[in-house]
Amino acid sequence: MPTVSKQFFFEKKNQKTFFYGSVATTGEKMRRRSFLRGASAVLAAPAIAGAARDTTLRFVPYTDLAIIDPMMTTGLVTRTHTLLVFDTLYGLDESLTPQPQMLAGHSVEDGGLTWRLTLREGLRFHDNTPVLARDVVASLNRWMSRDPFGGALLAATDELSAPSDAVIQFRLKHSFPFLPAALARTTGYIPGIMPARLAATAAGHPVAELIGSGPFSWSNDEHVAGSLAVYRRFAGYVPRPDGRASFTAGPRVAYFDRVEWQTLPDAATAAAALQNGEVDWWEQPTIDLMPLLRKDRNLAVRQVEGRGLIAQLRFNQLYPPFDNPAIRRVVLGAVNQAECMMAVASEDSSLWQDKVGLFTPGSPLASDAGMAVLTGPRDLEASRRALKDAGYDGQRVVMLVGSDVPRIDAISQVSFQLCRDIGLNVDQVSADWSTVLGRINNSKPVEQGGWNMFATFSSGIDFSTPAAHNALRGNGLKAWAGWPTDAKMEALRDTWLTTAPLAEQQKICREMQLEAFAQVPYVPLGLFRQPTVYRNNLEGMLVGQPVFTNVRRV
Repeated sequence: MPTVSKQFFFEKKNQKTFFYGSVATTGEKMRRRSFLRGASAVLAAPAIAGAARDTTLRFVPYTDLAIIDPMMTTGLVTRTHTLLVFDTLYGLDESLTPQPQMLAGHSVEDGGLTWRLTLREGLRFHDNTPVLARDVVASLNRWMSRDPFGGALLAATDELSAPSDAVIQFRLKHSFPFLPAALARTTGYIPGIMPARLAATAAGHPVAELIGSGPFSWSNDEHVAGSLAVYRRFAGYVPRPDGRASFTAGPRVAYFDRVEWQTLPDAATAAAALQNGEVDWWEQPTIDLMPLLRKDRNLAVRQVEGRGLIAQLRFNQLYPPFDNPAIRRVVLGAVNQAECMMAVASEDSSLWQDKVGLFTPGSPLASDAGMAVLTGPRDLEASRRALKDAGYDGQRVVMLVGSDVPRIDAISQVSFQLCRDIGLNVDQVSADWSTVLGRINNSKPVEQGGWNMFATFSSGIDFSTPAAHNALRGNGLKAWAGWPTDAKMEALRDTWLTTAPLAEQQKICREMQLEAFAQVPYVPLGLFRQPTVYRNNLEGMLVGQPVFTNVRRV
């Protein structure tokens, strides 16, 4: 069984302190946790004023919500927020099959080249104006300019128009059977529908106000940065009248008048508030507290992120040293996925998986192509020699670390120490995850606020298909943070998008995985099955990712 070195947890320059299992690391955003003394330490943690009422659902997110515009980040906290405030034309059920959501239905004509989407009656925005087809067109244009799946749809589109207030029409250059799946996106950049006047905002600039089309409205006047986000049930929202509630498909019914997100100072406070009934739902409890929480008969534990979270180490390929693929390959060949995952979830292998390639384990497109580079013996001395042979000359490397999110901090610490062990001159820049999310969009050199590497998690839903796999894109400055250029990868993706038989799709994905192991847009670090914990007087919680419809108190 691999072990995690304890020494590196005390080498951070800004001397921070966190806990993961029995291993202590350092930090200033969260208080030193003393829950290793026993359950009494948790129960003694400070409580939160005001007990939860039946009409209010109180939720503890994994990090502060700092970015509220869905086109400004792919961060998971903004993803969850987006599905509260916005609705999408299609929803995804638990099997990830798209179903009409804002639509009454669609028709496909001209051999698949014309799609006519018809809106349901009674749809309204939170400012009580009707949702019209021109709002949808503007929203989709903004989204397609930003999202990789949307970009593929844009490339296949000759014209997107609104022939009437209720009809959206796509005239395609070629058949694009993935159109419903693209418009049902639940991660990455989500194609939520907003008024045309707001959707006219360039995708790289935040909207002036947040007016959505979903079951809850954003309460801007109650927002307290770093502490509280509030959503109010929108009385004008009309759920689908048919189907079964499943993930984001079917009737999206809001049973609470308010949803309050409370960003708490540490895990002990969150655990105590949950046990005392002062909050209802803790999105991502720390793994070391799970045995205690599982013993509480008033709490329920569930894995809501149905496809898990896949960890990755991401490189900035615009500047040395990671503009050199040989150096990226050295890091790939040195990483131990099991060690990364044990740092997140200790030895509880039910919560993690190693031997993870480019596509989500268990999905039809996952393969063993080239996996020896990740599963073969690790030899750090050989990696040190390979790094020198690749031309690394000792230049400073800046690694961004989201120190307030335990799972992210854990894989960051293991990756940081590994990079030092193989001879990279790495310095950490630790900050709260919201700050990191803002900085990774900076494509300037380190001296101008840029970065060289960071570790994060992405939804296993995205990594199930090349269409949504943002981390694999190789389209340069239009790619996700890191901005890799890989014409072969882009060509393989384009071919996949026009290939129907599954066997052919699988063959293409094997080639994509081999290309990724050669060019290394990122290093996969394993899969984590994050549990969520909530009061057992809640029922109706759906699987896929955290959503707030269908949940009710009994």
